[in-house]
Amino acid sequence: MKVSGMESWQRQMWILWFGVLLCSSSYTMVIPLLPLFLPELGVSDDSVYWWAGIVQASAFLIGAVMAPLWGSLADKYGKRKMVIRAGLSLAVVYSLMAFVHNPWELIGIRMLQGFVGGFVPASMAIVASIAPESRLGWSLGTMQAASMTGSIMGPLLGGLLAQTFGQRQSFVVAGVFLLLATAAVFFFVHEGKTGTASAGSPQKTSMLREYRDALHNKRLLNLLLLLLLFQLSVNMVQPLLTLHIADMQGGVKDAAATAGFVLSLIGIAGILASPQWGRVGEKHGYMRVLVFCLIAAGCVICTQYFVHQLWLFTVVQFCFGLFLAGIVPVVNTLVVQSTDSSFRGRSFGMTTSANQLGQLLGPLIGGGMGMFLGIQWLFVTTGTLLATAGVAVALRSALKHVPRGRAGYSDQPR
Repeated sequence: MKVSGMESWQRQMWILWFGVLLCSSSYTMVIPLLPLFLPELGVSDDSVYWWAGIVQASAFLIGAVMAPLWGSLADKYGKRKMVIRAGLSLAVVYSLMAFVHNPWELIGIRMLQGFVGGFVPASMAIVASIAPESRLGWSLGTMQAASMTGSIMGPLLGGLLAQTFGQRQSFVVAGVFLLLATAAVFFFVHEGKTGTASAGSPQKTSMLREYRDALHNKRLLNLLLLLLLFQLSVNMVQPLLTLHIADMQGGVKDAAATAGFVLSLIGIAGILASPQWGRVGEKHGYMRVLVFCLIAAGCVICTQYFVHQLWLFTVVQFCFGLFLAGIVPVVNTLVVQSTDSSFRGRSFGMTTSANQLGQLLGPLIGGGMGMFLGIQWLFVTTGTLLATAGVAVALRSALKHVPRGRAGYSDQPR
């Protein structure tokens, strides 16, 4: 079926795009501003950096373990069902945040969030299964742009709600956004044939065996390690940005709205850049795009060490977002090229697990370093890790003589 000349897979992709947009909006409406919520829960100024890191990391402690399980269930029972399950569960979890009264309760809710998550990776897995090979880079880049678009809407709306009505109201609105995203998938997405193995397939193996076999794919394992390092690097500094913005502004008054505006610029950069990086990868090779974006992002974020004016900080964050937008969708594309279609849900579960493990370790390391070294050195550390990862990928690629345009990610015997 076609709507106004649009192919069926494109129609499904744009509906999922809308769902990911709302899901991402709900997340960024709440999570980046949580450090500003901690004083209301009784956290002192001396320990706010440490608590910010713990709260940020707590969801990923559980999420890193659960993501492969949800990915396996997506391949077995359907990715659409996993999207709906995650959406309904997260709507409840976000709403519950409005009723916490101490930081321990907030940590408990965040851990529950990690347990039930999986909306975005399941949506990505559907798109990766239905998109033609020739449009894979653009499709996943466009889906990444949906996430980035949500990261614009979320901080802006969350900051305005927090300033006008109090931060607890933004938690409830985030839950409503997730209900809308889930409804869009429930009524308009029909997964259909995704290339997964049929339910009656005679070849059955245990989940642990399948994952063990997958991890023998060295190229896939390298991509997972790269995602882990990338998320660890970025999330060392991400939870502390709102506090840093408040310091540059001169106080926490109206800091939520200011932080929401500044953080949204990364999302604007992502909307502009993500699909374009996908197209460049299709033409010139995904590995080249990956190397360039890692090194450029690392160099840009290092310059924040010298920035002490809010307006200049905002400009650098936007430039950082332009290069950041090319990393995750390119890695996702390479992961798809490295695995069989019947393993699609599980492969995205594994990338989510790698992402969340990095998001777990990053805030803990960043929170500790922030207390002793200050956030300026965190910018340098983050940039150094990203640039070093880019150089390492470039050297490994050169040694393997990666063919142009195909990224060299085939596990077939040479």
